[in-house]
Amino acid sequence: MGGVWPAGRKSGEVGGAWPSGAEACRRRGGREGPGWRSEMEPRLGLHELLHVFSFLEARDLLCAAQVNKVWNEVSRTKELWRQLCLRRWSSCKSSQMTLGTQTWKQYYLCRSELEFRMESGRPEKDFICKAIAGHEGGIDELAYISTNECRFDGQEKSVVCTVSSDSTVRAWDVQEGTEIWSSPQQPAAVVNLVTYPRLQLVVTADKQGLIKACDHPEGPFLLVASAEGVLYVLTVPQLQLLSRTRVFPSSPTGLLCSPDCQWVFASTQNSDLGPKVYYTRSLLCLLEDDPPVSTTLPIWLTSRACWAPDETARLMVMHRNSNSTELAITTYELGARQPQEGVDVVVQQIASFLLPDTMTPPHLMKGHGSQVILLVSGSELVLFTIQGLQLAAFQDHQKPITSLWVDQSRVLTASFDLSLRVYVWNKENKIPVLKSCYHLLGGSHRWASGFTHVESDSMSIVGVEARSIGTSILRSYCFNMQHGSDDCVS
Repeated sequence: MGGVWPAGRKSGEVGGAWPSGAEACRRRGGREGPGWRSEMEPRLGLHELLHVFSFLEARDLLCAAQVNKVWNEVSRTKELWRQLCLRRWSSCKSSQMTLGTQTWKQYYLCRSELEFRMESGRPEKDFICKAIAGHEGGIDELAYISTNECRFDGQEKSVVCTVSSDSTVRAWDVQEGTEIWSSPQQPAAVVNLVTYPRLQLVVTADKQGLIKACDHPEGPFLLVASAEGVLYVLTVPQLQLLSRTRVFPSSPTGLLCSPDCQWVFASTQNSDLGPKVYYTRSLLCLLEDDPPVSTTLPIWLTSRACWAPDETARLMVMHRNSNSTELAITTYELGARQPQEGVDVVVQQIASFLLPDTMTPPHLMKGHGSQVILLVSGSELVLFTIQGLQLAAFQDHQKPITSLWVDQSRVLTASFDLSLRVYVWNKENKIPVLKSCYHLLGGSHRWASGFTHVESDSMSIVGVEARSIGTSILRSYCFNMQHGSDDCVS
């Protein structure tokens, strides 16, 4: 419950259960309405009314606002709607959140309407699709450079950056479907990028090598893994070298940063070398004589891994079991213990299970919340708990899935069948339930070979549509919203 105000009720004042906003609306239209209000209002002060309203949901609060002028005024209180937003969307707790000119009530109603439209997916009514062309080669990566904020004051804008085999980096206005800027042609094809939305900065790589961006409390930094198995840490935006660590000799290295950026997972696929976990602070302040603080996990032949987004340091790793015949997923909790000198990494295995023998080895893996693992196997999307309970399996695509995107509200898949599939989380149960909603279709099969990537922010979805002639275009789906009014909820 969100009550944060003192009730202030004195002995002898009205007690007992207070009718909901919906019941108040019903009584207002009945014979007991006017007399009932005149009898009750003097006995309930503004502070008491505000306390009662703090327990109402949004629709009951809107209904209560129709009772009379006093109820209407109290129901518009800023703190009531701020608490509703905090309870429904964890992103509202962020210190980086910007309301702009909108009120908390407008924010709640408009964001609720936006989520309804994104769940419904009615063409033209709920979203507008645009094809955005410009690259002369295939698009290898894309990422949003705009901050993932829900704003409904007319200032919202979604901007994505792309890198291509035509050796350029470009930025695109998703809503307008236009190119904002393009870099000069680089000496070699650009194959990777990371973005820092708060800094409005893009970092690219023009040769094979993995780069990861981390926003650490001590400042953002960049991780670069080379094909020779070396991990470089650089400052942002100066790109000054902070440390250099050999992780796996002569082996390509994959990197994953924990949600709080305190840990870095490093692995090399299908190797007898066990994956490693590094304590980030030791990579940022590396001394010449001391190696970074790390530990090697007691598994091998690692193929995929992901972090649980709602936990600070919960890691799920897919690997072969002890006799190398079956695929398993093991979940670890990581912690740092500080003895008198240095730091020790503490690893605790909390769950492990074997994947079904009939399941094709998954090629994509993501986490949701603290308990759910999403796996893509061919054209199938399968959900498990970390204990191995299969929650759901979806066969919505006719061809293999190429990309998987997950956040706290939605799941998106891209496929070679030239469609994107939209799923929505239902969080009313202890374990979230995923609902399959609708397809977003691409262009003509005559010219396109399918979607290769998909990304999303709070108000748009963007897919990379590969063309049969070796080029790519962006296809954006922007969801329609009204701006700033109190009636932007259906």
